Parts: sequence; C-alpha cells; structure tokens
Amino acid sequence: MKQPLAFRMRPKKLEDIIGQEHLVGKGKIIYRMVKAKHLSSMILYGPPGIGKTSIATAIAGSTDTAFRKLNAVVNNKKDMEIVVEEAKMSGKVILILDEVHRLDKAKQDFLLPHLEDGRIILIGATTSNPYHAINPAIRSRCQIFELHPLNEENLKQALLRALQDEENGFGKQKIELTDEALHHFATSCGGDVRSALNALELAIISTDENEEGTKIIDLTIAEECLQKKSFVHDKDGDAHYDVLSAFQKSIRGSDVNAALHYLGRLIEAGDLVSINRRLLVIAYEDIGLANPQAGPRTLSAIEATERLGFPEARIPLANAVIELCLSPKSNSAYQALDRAIADIRSGRAGEIPLHLKDAHYQGAKSLGRGVDYLYPHDFENGWVKQQYLPDNLKDKVYYEPKRTGKFELALSQIYENLMNQQKK
Repeated sequence: MKQPLAFRMRPKKLEDIIGQEHLVGKGKIIYRMVKAKHLSSMILYGPPGIGKTSIATAIAGSTDTAFRKLNAVVNNKKDMEIVVEEAKMSGKVILILDEVHRLDKAKQDFLLPHLEDGRIILIGATTSNPYHAINPAIRSRCQIFELHPLNEENLKQALLRALQDEENGFGKQKIELTDEALHHFATSCGGDVRSALNALELAIISTDENEEGTKIIDLTIAEECLQKKSFVHDKDGDAHYDVLSAFQKSIRGSDVNAALHYLGRLIEAGDLVSINRRLLVIAYEDIGLANPQAGPRTLSAIEATERLGFPEARIPLANAVIELCLSPKSNSAYQALDRAIADIRSGRAGEIPLHLKDAHYQGAKSLGRGVDYLYPHDFENGWVKQQYLPDNLKDKVYYEPKRTGKFELALSQIYENLMNQQKK
C-alpha cells in the first residue's frame, strides 16, 4: 500500500526539516545535540501536523544510533520490552514515542530506569502540554521543546519540495501548480503541513492530464481539495484554552472584532459548553457592577443557545459578546471578596462581636436579637452606627468602588456616605 504524501515526505535528516529554526537551526539546541553526538531524552510538543514526529525521525536519522518508533496508545509494554532488550545488546536505542502523554503507569514504571541509565533515549511527541499531561517522573528526565506552527513560506517550501522530489513526491510527473493554488494550500491548512501535503496529493491524483500530458492544479481544484481551514486546536487540546483566554481578554479589553474572531474559532471547535461557561464568568468577573444586567442577559442568551444548538446558537452568542465587549468594566465586587478571603486564610478571622451572635446562645430570645444589638429597621433611613467586623478587623476596608457606569457610581456614593457616617 502506498503511503500518503505527507508520510513519504518526512525528512530523513536534520537539514531537511522545514521550520522550527529555534530548535534545529544552526547553533540551536537540537542542532548542537546532534552535532556533538550527545542526545538526551526529550519531549516535543505542539499542534498537530507541524512536524513533531518528522523532527524526531530526522534527529534519530542524523545519528549512528539505532532507533525504533512506537505509539503509547497502540503499542503495549511487551513492545517496549523488545526495544529495551535491543538496547541492552547494542548499548543504546533511540525510542520515538508518539502520543507520549498517553503512557499508562505500567509503561512509565518500566521505562523510567532505562531512561535513568541512558540505555533508552526517549524522543516523545505530543499535542498536549507536557507540564500538565505528562507524569513528572518522565518529564524530569527529559528536555522539553515546544514546536511552533509553520508559516506560509514554510508551507510553500514543503509543497514545492513535494512537487520536485522524484523519489517520494511528484517530480517525475508534469504538474503545474498555479500561484493562487499554492497560496490557498499554504494559507488554508492552519499551519498543518500534513493537511497541506495530503490536499495537494488529492488534487494531483484526482486531476486529469491535458493534451500535453500536464496536470494543472488551479485555485478551483485547490479549494475543492482543501475546503475548510484546519484549526490548530480542538476542544480537548491545550491550544483551545489559549483561544478561550484570548476570547476573555479581548472582551475585557473591549475589542469587539477580536472577541468575535475568537468566538468564531471556538464555534468552529464546536465547544458550546466552554463558550457559555466563559461568557457567564466574564459577565460577573469583568463587567460586574458596572452593568449588573449583563449577567442575567448573558444567562438568558446561554439558555437560548442550549435550546437552539449550532448553527443557530451563534446568533445569541454574537449578541452577548458584543454587549459584554461594549459594557463598562468593573472587577470591584470579586476583588473585594478576594481581599476578605485572603485575610481569613492568613488567620485574621477574629471573634464575632457579641451583639451579632445568635441570640439563642445568649439567653436573649426576644425577636431573635443579640445582646446590645441595634436593629437598623428601628432607626431612620434603616441605618445605625455599630460595629460589625471583629475587633482585629474593625477598620478594615475591602470594597473599593469604581465609578464606571450609573449603577456602580450610585453604589459608590451610598457606600462613601455610609463609611463617612461610620467614622463620625
């Protein structure tokens, strides 16, 4: 069976790698490792289709050390035992391990001593952030390198190389790829070289030769073979949380266009639950008392999305996002609470004033009021000066109002009046 073009075009040595210059460029860390012939175990992580396994294979192929490729999901402990036995005989083996974050405990425990003594040099590849997804015992024995998505020029280079390569690509065929088609393949794959190469292969295989025996790949054919941009995240990947973070920060920064862009990416990932949860958090964390009705209206929009589902759910989402973006912003309420919690956690809780304690514990049953407690409703304007905080915190101020919208401005004026009366 003929392997896909992306598989066939994998680099065999370090100098064939496209992109990732920060790791494999001259004088960079992986280049220096290979040049010194002194590899250490490493984990390569980043979005799908950017060359993690290719780099691992090229690193191994640039040395004289034998290497084996396994997958942490598909291959079992027995397969790893075979690699270790080979390492015992030859002295050292490079183990390229895809989906390294999926190693179960039995496989981890088996590999650890062999990583420790250097018999196995592990080159792990994963789309998950190793600082979150990989066992610390494995992680501490490996260098961790982050790979970046390929840019347009990198992708064009990979595509043209595939057209020219006579052994693994289409160099022996007469192919004419228009500039527009090349641009589409390079920009519509989301930095995923695997997606771009496989789309190119589909275009070539499915296109008939003209009278001169040439296959012409134009923009129309390219769009047919790569119809939708391949996002660099899915709803379970770490990049998804980067998009959620950018989404919230764009709303907090009142950038409507950026917020709608990131909302679109989240919708394409299909994770309505995360979108709705983040919007509700934003309504109270970032908008807060500056626009108190934003919370209930956001909740109403969320309920509408849950009834509608995609694609119609995007309509109430757009309304909610634009309102949140353009609302005044205030974090004064939750910041005040966080300051109070910080005192409690540092041991500054203090004794509740006697007049605030439950009357049942004081023998004062009348009206459920504590001893010497002044009932605000008995006084004009429903307020009376008395101490509510414990003695050690009686002058503590947690709430610092902001003058954002009409509502919080009114609250701040009432608050300041009460504070001034309390000081008299």
